Amino acid sequence: MHLPTTLPCNFGALSVIKKAVNSQRPVNLDLRTIKLPITAYTSILHRISGVILFVGIAVLLYALDKSLASEEGFAEVKECLTSPLAKFVIWALLSALLYHLVAGVRHIIMDMGIGESLEGGALGSKIVLAVAAVMILLLGVWIW
Repeated sequence: MHLPTTLPCNFGALSVIKKAVNSQRPVNLDLRTIKLPITAYTSILHRISGVILFVGIAVLLYALDKSLASEEGFAEVKECLTSPLAKFVIWALLSALLYHLVAGVRHIIMDMGIGESLEGGALGSKIVLAVAAVMILLLGVWIW
Protein backbone atom coordinates (compact mmCIF):
# COMPACT_ATOMS: atom_id res chain seq x y z
CA MET A 1 0.00 0.00 0.00
CA HIS A 2 1.32 3.41 -0.93
CA LEU A 3 0.95 6.31 1.52
CA PRO A 4 1.15 9.87 0.23
CA THR A 5 4.26 11.76 1.27
CA THR A 6 2.45 15.09 1.35
CA LEU A 7 -0.88 15.83 2.89
CA PRO A 8 -3.56 17.60 0.89
CA CYS A 9 -4.15 20.15 3.70
CA ASN A 10 -1.74 22.78 4.95
CA PHE A 11 -0.34 21.50 8.22
CA GLY A 12 2.17 24.29 8.81
CA ALA A 13 1.20 24.34 12.48
CA LEU A 14 2.50 20.79 12.76
CA SER A 15 6.00 21.94 11.88
CA VAL A 16 5.80 24.70 14.51
CA ILE A 17 4.83 22.14 17.15
CA LYS A 18 7.66 19.87 16.03
CA LYS A 19 10.15 22.74 16.38
CA ALA A 20 8.87 23.57 19.87
CA VAL A 21 9.24 19.96 20.98
CA ASN A 22 12.77 19.71 19.62
CA SER A 23 13.95 23.08 20.96
CA GLN A 24 16.95 23.14 23.24
CA ARG A 25 15.57 25.73 25.68
CA PRO A 26 16.04 24.92 29.36
CA VAL A 27 13.07 23.52 31.25
CA ASN A 28 12.83 24.26 34.95
CA LEU A 29 10.59 21.73 36.63
CA ASP A 30 11.71 22.45 40.20
CA LEU A 31 8.81 24.50 41.59
CA ARG A 32 10.87 25.61 44.60
CA THR A 33 13.25 27.61 42.41
CA ILE A 34 10.65 29.42 40.29
CA LYS A 35 10.36 33.08 41.29
CA LEU A 36 6.77 34.25 41.03
CA PRO A 37 5.56 37.83 41.51
CA ILE A 38 3.56 38.67 44.62
CA THR A 39 0.40 38.95 42.52
CA ALA A 40 0.76 35.28 41.58
CA TYR A 41 0.99 34.26 45.22
CA THR A 42 -2.12 36.22 46.17
CA SER A 43 -3.99 34.73 43.22
CA ILE A 44 -2.94 31.19 44.14
CA LEU A 45 -3.91 31.77 47.77
CA HIS A 46 -7.28 33.12 46.63
CA ARG A 47 -7.93 29.91 44.72
CA ILE A 48 -6.74 27.72 47.60
CA SER A 49 -8.96 29.60 50.05
CA GLY A 50 -11.91 29.02 47.73
CA VAL A 51 -11.26 25.27 47.68
CA ILE A 52 -10.92 25.23 51.49
CA LEU A 53 -14.25 27.04 51.78
CA PHE A 54 -15.90 24.60 49.38
CA VAL A 55 -14.80 21.61 51.46
CA GLY A 56 -15.36 23.38 54.78
CA ILE A 57 -18.94 24.25 53.97
CA ALA A 58 -19.72 20.53 53.65
CA VAL A 59 -18.30 19.90 57.13
CA LEU A 60 -20.18 22.82 58.63
CA LEU A 61 -23.45 21.79 56.97
CA TYR A 62 -23.04 18.30 58.42
CA ALA A 63 -22.52 19.78 61.90
CA LEU A 64 -25.55 22.05 61.44
CA ASP A 65 -27.71 19.12 60.34
CA LYS A 66 -26.58 17.04 63.28
CA SER A 67 -27.18 19.86 65.76
CA LEU A 68 -30.71 20.48 64.44
CA ALA A 69 -31.68 16.80 64.36
CA SER A 70 -31.99 16.31 68.13
CA GLU A 71 -30.97 17.63 71.51
CA GLU A 72 -28.35 14.91 71.77
CA GLY A 73 -26.92 15.91 68.41
CA PHE A 74 -26.77 19.53 69.51
CA ALA A 75 -24.97 18.54 72.71
CA GLU A 76 -22.47 16.44 70.72
CA VAL A 77 -21.70 19.27 68.31
CA LYS A 78 -21.41 21.77 71.19
CA GLU A 79 -19.01 19.46 73.02
CA CYS A 80 -16.99 18.85 69.86
CA LEU A 81 -16.60 22.57 69.21
CA THR A 82 -14.92 23.11 72.58
CA SER A 83 -11.91 20.95 71.67
CA PRO A 84 -8.68 22.65 70.54
CA LEU A 85 -8.71 20.74 67.24
CA ALA A 86 -12.23 21.96 66.43
CA LYS A 87 -11.26 25.52 67.33
CA PHE A 88 -8.28 25.25 64.98
CA VAL A 89 -10.49 23.93 62.16
CA ILE A 90 -13.01 26.75 62.71
CA TRP A 91 -10.14 29.27 62.77
CA ALA A 92 -8.74 27.83 59.54
CA LEU A 93 -12.13 27.96 57.80
CA LEU A 94 -12.82 31.51 58.96
CA SER A 95 -9.28 32.52 57.99
CA ALA A 96 -9.89 31.17 54.48
CA LEU A 97 -13.17 33.08 54.40
CA LEU A 98 -11.51 36.34 55.48
CA TYR A 99 -8.67 36.00 52.99
CA HIS A 100 -11.10 35.11 50.20
CA LEU A 101 -13.23 38.12 51.12
CA VAL A 102 -10.31 40.57 51.14
CA ALA A 103 -8.88 39.21 47.87
CA GLY A 104 -12.36 39.27 46.33
CA VAL A 105 -12.77 42.94 47.25
CA ARG A 106 -9.43 43.59 45.55
CA HIS A 107 -10.73 41.89 42.41
CA ILE A 108 -13.86 44.04 42.49
CA ILE A 109 -11.75 47.18 42.85
CA MET A 110 -9.59 46.06 39.94
CA ASP A 111 -12.74 45.45 37.88
CA MET A 112 -13.52 49.14 38.39
CA GLY A 113 -10.18 49.99 36.75
CA ILE A 114 -8.20 50.81 39.89
CA GLY A 115 -4.81 49.17 40.38
CA GLU A 116 -4.54 47.42 37.03
CA SER A 117 -0.93 48.42 36.35
CA LEU A 118 1.98 46.24 37.41
CA GLU A 119 2.82 48.57 40.28
CA GLY A 120 -0.82 48.88 41.30
CA GLY A 121 -1.28 45.12 41.21
CA ALA A 122 1.78 44.56 43.39
CA LEU A 123 0.65 47.23 45.86
CA GLY A 124 -2.85 45.74 45.94
CA SER A 125 -1.40 42.30 46.65
CA LYS A 126 0.69 43.64 49.52
CA ILE A 127 -2.37 45.39 50.96
CA VAL A 128 -4.43 42.20 50.66
CA LEU A 129 -1.78 40.18 52.50
CA ALA A 130 -1.38 42.79 55.23
CA VAL A 131 -5.10 43.32 55.83
CA ALA A 132 -5.83 39.59 55.74
CA ALA A 133 -2.97 38.85 58.16
CA VAL A 134 -4.22 41.43 60.68
CA MET A 135 -7.80 40.17 60.40
CA ILE A 136 -6.73 36.54 60.76
CA LEU A 137 -4.67 37.32 63.86
CA LEU A 138 -7.61 39.21 65.40
CA LEU A 139 -9.85 36.28 64.55
CA GLY A 140 -7.46 33.91 66.34
CA VAL A 141 -7.53 36.10 69.46
CA TRP A 142 -11.34 36.16 69.31
CA ILE A 143 -11.68 32.38 68.92
CA TRP A 144 -9.21 31.49 71.67
